[in-house]
Amino acid sequence: MRTDQVVLRDASRALSDAGLSASIVVRDLRDGRELALDADAAYPLASVVKLPLALAVLRAGATGAIDLGERVELDPAAQTPGLTGYCRFTQPTNVAVADLLYMAVCVSDDTAADALFARCPPAEVTRVVRGLGITEITVRHSIRELHETLASRLSPDELPQALTLAIQASTQGRGHLIPQLDVTSANAGTARAVVDLLELIWTDETLTTEREPLRRLLGWNLMRQRLAPDLESDDAAWYSKTGTFLHLRHEVGVLEHADGGMFAIAVLSESSVPAQRQPGAEQALGYAAKLMHDHVRGYAPTR
Repeated sequence: MRTDQVVLRDASRALSDAGLSASIVVRDLRDGRELALDADAAYPLASVVKLPLALAVLRAGATGAIDLGERVELDPAAQTPGLTGYCRFTQPTNVAVADLLYMAVCVSDDTAADALFARCPPAEVTRVVRGLGITEITVRHSIRELHETLASRLSPDELPQALTLAIQASTQGRGHLIPQLDVTSANAGTARAVVDLLELIWTDETLTTEREPLRRLLGWNLMRQRLAPDLESDDAAWYSKTGTFLHLRHEVGVLEHADGGMFAIAVLSESSVPAQRQPGAEQALGYAAKLMHDHVRGYAPTR
């Protein structure tokens, strides 16, 4: 069997060849064995923030602080920019809070997420995460604020300019000239902290009430172009949340095997290529995650 160092070297090489830098953590939730690549680097979370948001809303629902059956009015005139779900609606509608959770997590609907943030503000989401002992995930703003960037002001033909700025405008210490990409002012976290959160969601007795609805939502995630092609099969179910914004490409989740194996996986990455569509980057992220997962699981990768 190859050593940890060889596996990490091969994963790093695949990422570098695709123009990516990434933080990846794979942890066996049964025995704690872990393999990590740059695990403690902070990244803006993009839509991965909907994971702690959903957990916080479900906790509030369990205590009665939020009524999951409440009907929420959504007006297209006030919707958050986005590519999916209610972000594309042209007529007013109303929906239950519980169904906003489905849209925010499974469809990555930003309008639905902001309707949830209106009931469970960023500071409350951070308080819930801190209460679980996780200090390296901080939620500071809504999804709408994420879109208040150069990208939202440019036409599709001008998007490469925003991508180039996102790539080139970082500073030492992972700061950034775009506030929404600066880890000191953005929704931010590390791959290790996200894996810690996933482990608690899957195993902590204090989260029993929230576990099944959140696990179900993550299993229904429709965004499956990144890690799912390499990880899931008839014998392995992938419960996940993606995050994509400008040069950021993330995915986090838990892989459950039919033999009882459970592996929490977090991949946070940024690209140095100023292009919106990068199938090679998606493939490299899936390959690196599988390479590390297979090593932790205890057998050699087949690729």
